[in-house]
Amino acid sequence: MANYMMIYRGEATDTSDMSEEDAAAVMAKWGVWMESVGPALTSVGAPFGRGTSLVDDGTTRSALSLTGYSVVEADSAETARALADGHPYLSDGNGEFSIELFELMPVPFEE
Repeated sequence: MANYMMIYRGEATDTSDMSEEDAAAVMAKWGVWMESVGPALTSVGAPFGRGTSLVDDGTTRSALSLTGYSVVEADSAETARALADGHPYLSDGNGEFSIELFELMPVPFEE
């Protein structure tokens, strides 16, 4: 089994900027998704705050609009992709949000 990182991309609204009812509805959707994934969800992850991109020429620039991550365990990329079915981050259907899915590889010197 491999671990896959789901990175959430798009300008999501912070739940602290929502009404209590709207924030509760969003968190309920996350709860449904987490329950459906079950033990394959190895890390619920965390939301990201503001970021900065550090460039190899010593400069900085605005970071990408990444808003958080989760980690799932799956036997293939296809299975990991299927774990995103019903994910609340993909529920708007307007093309403004995506989940970037990456297999986490072992660090070569730790093998």
